[in-house]
Amino acid sequence: MIELRPETGDDWWEVEALYDLCFAPGREALSSYRLRDDIPPVSGLSLVARDEARILAGAIRFWPVRVDEAPALLLGPVAVHPTHQGEGLGGVLIRDGLAAAGTSGWERVLLVGDRPYYSRFGFEPLTGVVMPPPTNPERVLGQAIRKGAWDGVHGDVTRWTVA
Repeated sequence: MIELRPETGDDWWEVEALYDLCFAPGREALSSYRLRDDIPPVSGLSLVARDEARILAGAIRFWPVRVDEAPALLLGPVAVHPTHQGEGLGGVLIRDGLAAAGTSGWERVLLVGDRPYYSRFGFEPLTGVVMPPPTNPERVLGQAIRKGAWDGVHGDVTRWTVA
């Protein structure tokens, strides 16, 4: 049995250790991390999954960013511990996180990832949305939580600031 709940400050370092385990060394050198520096993930949307022994099985984080002036969520990272991979937990984290984002009033989500994997969750290529370099533009994907939320939204993805 897996329990999903919002990430708390007590989970932070355990989630970071999971990301270190699941991703290549140097993950924090990616351009998406510059958008996250000194910005907390969105409270209530970033989730942890724990197994029956209370061991961290997976995690997902969402970060506020702007595309031109439009607010958006940057999804990622999402990771599942190797002992739980292949169980569909990554999909549960993504679906539940997106549902929570919609309930919280967010309209659009973007990520940098593999189109074949993320398309099953409704993500499509975003043309005209530019992540900081070096980012392969073909890996910039988005989902409109509210129908049409990406219509007319284009430009550089920038760090969150209070407008």
